[in-house]
Amino acid sequence: MNATSLKILICGGGIAGPATAFWLARGGHQVTVAERFPALRATGAQIDLRGQGIEAIERMGLLDTVRNNLVHEPGVAFVDSKGRRWGTVMANTSGKGRQTMTSEYELMRGDLVRILHEATRQDVRYVFGTSVDGFEQDEHRVLAHFADGTSEEFDLLIGADGQGSRIRRDILPEGEPDPYWPVGIHMAYWFIPRDETDSDIRETYSAPGGRMIMRRSHNRTDTQVYFALWETSEEATAIHRRPVERQKQFWTDRYRDAGWQVERFLTGMRDTDFFYSQEVTQVRTGTWSKGRVALVGDAGYCSSPYSGMGTSAGLVGAYVLAGEINRNAEDIPAAFANYHATLRPFIDTVQGEVNPKLLRVGFPQGRLGISALHAFGAAASFLKLPEIAARFAKEDRGGTWPLPDYHPVAL
Repeated sequence: MNATSLKILICGGGIAGPATAFWLARGGHQVTVAERFPALRATGAQIDLRGQGIEAIERMGLLDTVRNNLVHEPGVAFVDSKGRRWGTVMANTSGKGRQTMTSEYELMRGDLVRILHEATRQDVRYVFGTSVDGFEQDEHRVLAHFADGTSEEFDLLIGADGQGSRIRRDILPEGEPDPYWPVGIHMAYWFIPRDETDSDIRETYSAPGGRMIMRRSHNRTDTQVYFALWETSEEATAIHRRPVERQKQFWTDRYRDAGWQVERFLTGMRDTDFFYSQEVTQVRTGTWSKGRVALVGDAGYCSSPYSGMGTSAGLVGAYVLAGEINRNAEDIPAAFANYHATLRPFIDTVQGEVNPKLLRVGFPQGRLGISALHAFGAAASFLKLPEIAARFAKEDRGGTWPLPDYHPVAL
């Protein structure tokens, strides 16, 4: 490892930011994480780890801690409008092949955020309640301007500020194509009280009009509700920037006649303290760095929830970026170039898992399409074809790309 110690600012205290900080601090660098929320944002819906993401957590020495915080979700059941199950796909817990629709490693986003914060808080400076509003850089340093009016110099700035990244906006070359790649789906999710009809198995329901509802319960008292809608209208794209009450009205209007437990879910949406609405997009750009500024996680290569690899990609990207900085601390252009060259094949594989044409099959518009989905799905479920295919698959969603080895790391 290079003996040079750098002063590094990471913008974003979610998952990719603290994961990057973890490895940089162990490389002997002075790391600051700036988070715009006033406290640790240990909230969010259920996430999963797959493939190389599991290996990245294991290399951090945190796999046992993650296991102690897993959500018990043994599989996914598919139901009709009356709640009757017509198929079930169980998780692949064999340790071989590919994860199924539910991973062996399911946990709440907030729990992973807390785990990463606990693993870094002794070695990393966290600054809450502020963000980077802008920056200036030359070949030697970055001058970051914070939202509270202060400024500070750093050797490097890393944008881990999500798919709406301000840092990315400021480093993309003029004329580069829009980095957002919509897949045609809009989602909303929120928490409601759990009741006696909710089991640990996730349930999924399809309604006419390209509508899907998913219910999953992560503890004894709470249930998560997800609405997913196939729609390409300007109204649907714009609604996520409207006030929350307008967003809730949009989803109520679209789903009030959907069937199953929709009345319960809509009532819960009106009363919930946690609600989030978004357009499902990928971030695709050829620019992950400029000068002494780099992107990591969703800020550089959001793969969307439908890839199943969003969290894993953030953890892997953090490991590779920090590894290259640690190895090339005196040659940052080389570090960033190696980061791009090493990680790009993995990101291309992960993002390529999302095929809008295939996704649309899961969002039938009419009852005939739903009946066909039920028939084919029920047959595959009865024969356990998804579980068999996963068990004997040669690779998980991240492909055969090997996680690089950056050891030894200064401790």
